[in-house]
Amino acid sequence: MMTEKDASSEKIITDAMADPSPAKSMGDPGITPLSPSHTQNDTDQVPSGPSFVVVVAIDFGTTSSGYAYAFAKEPECIHTMRRWEGGDPGVSNQKTPTTILLTPDRKFHSFGYAARDFYHDLDPSESKHWLYLEKFKMKLHTTANLSINTDLHAANGKRVKALDIFAYALAFFKEQALKELSDQTGGEFDNSDVRWVITVPAIWKMPAKQFMREAAYKSGLVSRENPEQLIIALEPEAASIYCRKLRLHQMVDLGTQTTQNGFSPSDNVGSGMGQAAKEHVRRNRQSRTFLVENVIGELWSELEEGDRYVVVDCGGGTVDLTVHQIRLPEGHLKELYKASGGPYGSIGIDYEFEKLLCKIFGQDFIDQFKIKRPAAWVDLMIAFESRKRAAAPDRTNPLNINLPFSFIDYYKKFRGHSVEHALRKSNVDFVKWSSQGMLRMSPDAMNSLFKPTIDHIIQHLTELFEKPEVSDIKFLFLVGGFAESPLLQQAVQNMLQGRSRIIIPHDVGLTILKGAVLFGLDPSVIKVRRSPLTYGVGVLNRFVEGKHPPEKLLVKDGTRWCTDVFDTFIAADQSVALGEMVKRSYTPAKPSQQVIVIHVYCSEKENVGFISEPGVRKCGTLRLDVSGTESTAARREIQTLMQFGDTEIRAMAVDVSTGRTVKASIDFLSH
Repeated sequence: MMTEKDASSEKIITDAMADPSPAKSMGDPGITPLSPSHTQNDTDQVPSGPSFVVVVAIDFGTTSSGYAYAFAKEPECIHTMRRWEGGDPGVSNQKTPTTILLTPDRKFHSFGYAARDFYHDLDPSESKHWLYLEKFKMKLHTTANLSINTDLHAANGKRVKALDIFAYALAFFKEQALKELSDQTGGEFDNSDVRWVITVPAIWKMPAKQFMREAAYKSGLVSRENPEQLIIALEPEAASIYCRKLRLHQMVDLGTQTTQNGFSPSDNVGSGMGQAAKEHVRRNRQSRTFLVENVIGELWSELEEGDRYVVVDCGGGTVDLTVHQIRLPEGHLKELYKASGGPYGSIGIDYEFEKLLCKIFGQDFIDQFKIKRPAAWVDLMIAFESRKRAAAPDRTNPLNINLPFSFIDYYKKFRGHSVEHALRKSNVDFVKWSSQGMLRMSPDAMNSLFKPTIDHIIQHLTELFEKPEVSDIKFLFLVGGFAESPLLQQAVQNMLQGRSRIIIPHDVGLTILKGAVLFGLDPSVIKVRRSPLTYGVGVLNRFVEGKHPPEKLLVKDGTRWCTDVFDTFIAADQSVALGEMVKRSYTPAKPSQQVIVIHVYCSEKENVGFISEPGVRKCGTLRLDVSGTESTAARREIQTLMQFGDTEIRAMAVDVSTGRTVKASIDFLSH
């Protein structure tokens, strides 16, 4: 299906028409591609960008967020952010909840525990005017046609612009981090000395990654004029980079039954730690500074050239799986299979709990209660959160969940009978009303809330391990906050049946943050990635009888063309080296043309013949600003270079006759 990639095969870009019908393409064939060619640039020539004093990574999570940093002078010292005020019983607070509060006139008020506590203390008559948002990051994953204008809903049901919320959150982290850096260095710390890193799930599509970058511009984290000051890091990649450096005292190996540095993995991770190890972790927690040895960790002394491992990043919103192969001696990484996963994070358990409440008290009541008493609803979910963390496979005693007084009170007003009555007459037999005024859940009831989410993850892992590229996996690293769940750990162990060793780093919720700092210090550590999608453009080719379908025939000036041909830039799951370029040349249709706009199409399928095939969609636009490049040459040739080997897709262009750079941009957000 692909056209020959040599200069003799004449092709014309169909005039950037969203509608690929031949009639539409009749008008102006637009741009004549000259010589499309793939080039492999020397990968070591990746520009290093301006120098920076410090790398600050922001882990903007679905449920919790935080930052960490390291100075370029001492890259082995990673500092995690200061202790946050507030915090929940039974939940370690190295990160802060991803919650944000705006005043009634939509100004930023507070973030994290501070936002939650302030909102909670407001009088209900007042709180309904304030805008409180949580777990909003998932909106970027679930919105099909994400744009700059995508909305979010606050707890009181009011709509706010997603871009504003993300920008407020990033501005908050910028302020916190710069304040801490100024205190550390004893002077005003300049933002231009910082290289910022923001982490996103690897399974996010380009629009969501671009949205994060737009929010960073809006927040003043970095300026549009200086885009390389911000790096978008992929969460499981960051985890992988950190896991490479693990020493044995920084992890728990679920597979071995022997005690390792005072850990006996058969016990619960926390309780099984020997006194010395506990003391070590406690000291580490207090210092907030982690030493990453420059040698590759002891774990890697067991890894040989070409060994493969899987990183399973289980977060609040998504689960992300990455398969890496190690290249020694430097420990560079190569991706073996495109990132996969889905929205199977721990908030799925919260939704199951909500469904359970609807079953007992009625959907109509729960919907009303959430809007009318939003702060009490937040309280109820916090109470559930700490019980959720107490769930374990071998638990026998029930879990009690405090129902806020206003829940009990509002229910009586709403229904005319008590919460206790509702529980008695509901058919949910494993949830009871305890004499202390709490919901009492049996361990089975709690485990059943986990089941749909864990089943999704296990199904996904099972499918991944069946892929030929994913054979002989030496280690499986479980990272992300949800990785702490003993129920999930047990399910993964049962699925693997000893095929790979399961490794869980300590402070597993901070793994991504620390890895993101390491990535910011050296982004070239991941040398080869796999493209998640097939990307290309629509072109006109010389019509070949018998090869091309007759309905694609277009005759122009006596020449027979085939329309809608998909010119592939890169195919799904194709390996791309860092710095590798895809090269195409385009010519403006008219000498006076100022801007060339080319639609970029994508598909999940590896082989695409025509842009009109099912599953092919328009996903972005490539803009070449050719104003001011007019020249005396008979044909102007604009050479476009696209880079697919990085965490974001980039484009550059040059006017061949003058050698001048042409402003090129590639845009994936729908406008």
